[in-house]
Amino acid sequence: MSSDDHQDDARTVGDRIAEIIRANENTPKKTLTDGELLKLKAAAGRLDQLLSDSANAETEELKTAVSKLDQLLKNINAGKDVAPVLRLRKNK
Repeated sequence: MSSDDHQDDARTVGDRIAEIIRANENTPKKTLTDGELLKLKAAAGRLDQLLSDSANAETEELKTAVSKLDQLLKNINAGKDVAPVLRLRKNK
């Protein structure tokens, strides 16, 4: 997933959240019980952790790709034959 795709997805999610918030602005307000508030806080914490884990995984994948590309470029610069490596990756 490219950075632009990720940003578009984030904007879409953000727009949807804003739409739901606006739709609920005119609804009568409900007082939450302590139990409900705790459940919501726990769910928000889990969601935050999922989002963080996802961002970290994507960052690690990008770092790995950059490292592989860097090594490939070093090999090309050193005059090594990289064709077999490229062919091998193409067939995967």
